[in-house]
Amino acid sequence: MTGESAAVYRAAGRTRRVPPIVLALRRLPSPRLTGLGGGLFAAALMFALGTLDWLLFDGSPTVYGVLFLPVCAVTALWVRPADLVTAPICVPIAFAVGIVPVAGGTGGFGGQAMAVVTALALHAGWLYAGTLVAGVIATVRKVRLMGRRRGPVKAGSAGKAGGPGAKAGGAAKAGGPGAKAGGPGKAGARR
Repeated sequence: MTGESAAVYRAAGRTRRVPPIVLALRRLPSPRLTGLGGGLFAAALMFALGTLDWLLFDGSPTVYGVLFLPVCAVTALWVRPADLVTAPICVPIAFAVGIVPVAGGTGGFGGQAMAVVTALALHAGWLYAGTLVAGVIATVRKVRLMGRRRGPVKAGSAGKAGGPGAKAGGAAKAGGPGAKAGGPGKAGARR
């Protein structure tokens, strides 16, 4: 493009400008993960972020929760359309996997398990918020996908009934209800 700050799209006689930020986001890679791939991606990323949080911020649950929200959004955006229902299911599992380093339990497996359960109970707000983010994004994507599938069907059926080739008085000429109500017998009687 030659110095334009936004793209212009024409659809059905309307001109719509797309903001530059949307254009920049469209240039980013858009992988399509399966349901299992999305779950593994989110779990591995949350475990890595939990470990970094433990190393850099001494296991701050707020930092971990704030990092969890964009992971939920990216997971819901990158899951392929056929597996959209898995996005809100796999992100809570990823939260639980990633909180293991942050929980900081001691005393072997039992102590670590109790620390994870306690951390999940105390920081359920972040878990619910991230699940809500993933659920909303997955729902919006599904509604848009259903709208795209339904759109051409409506346009095709409307084109047959009242398309450009259809005449305005087609019902009256074809012998429909308009032909009897305003037929030549009544029109001739009024003259």
